[in-house]
Amino acid sequence: VAVWCPQGQQVSCGHIVTCAGLHSDRLAHISGCSPQPRIVPFRGDYLLLKPEKSYLVKGNIYPVPNPRFPFLGFHFTPRMDGSVWLGPNAVLAFKREGYKLLDFSPGDFLDAVTYSGLWKLVLRNVSYGLGELYRAFSLSAQVRQLQRFIPEVTTNDVLRGPSGVRAQALDSEGNLVDDFVFDGGSGAVGSRILHVRNAPSPAATSSLAIAAAIADEAQRRFRL
Repeated sequence: VAVWCPQGQQVSCGHIVTCAGLHSDRLAHISGCSPQPRIVPFRGDYLLLKPEKSYLVKGNIYPVPNPRFPFLGFHFTPRMDGSVWLGPNAVLAFKREGYKLLDFSPGDFLDAVTYSGLWKLVLRNVSYGLGELYRAFSLSAQVRQLQRFIPEVTTNDVLRGPSGVRAQALDSEGNLVDDFVFDGGSGAVGSRILHVRNAPSPAATSSLAIAAAIADEAQRRFRL
């Protein structure tokens, strides 16, 4: 299998494991896999706790997750540099790599809004979606969520922070996929590729257990 890099280099290998995140469905599809599940991007915006208020948070604080929406729920995350991140929310991103509010891609937007799975999800959860959208624009609404855990936090204690984009796998019935999805293409090239189309989140980013699961799957599929 030959892989061409953007800089023009060619890398030859016997097998490939892809973990393409926001583009995992597209990459899998062009190698002969099913277009399902589709990736729908959701942007999560964080707040930052002002340094003089960091004493309020002694460790990670997470809400009990709602199994219908595992990615919803504000949490408090102290970081190695001493900063404390608060959030995130979850709103539809208008670009697969849309880390800013006004980022927009016509192709990515149409890809999302013409997908029946997204509409089924939205129509089943209109109130949740409107609530998330409102909190995306209202700082006070976000702070009220935080006050459920630490009542002392006020709007004067927080700043707008960075954003991330979640590559949410969504099936055609509008169900959020929250387990592993491994896939392989067809033909002489596609059969040598293992696509990791979805992995459990959160706590998956640096998980050695998940790395072991992917290695086991590659060994099984490729008979290594």
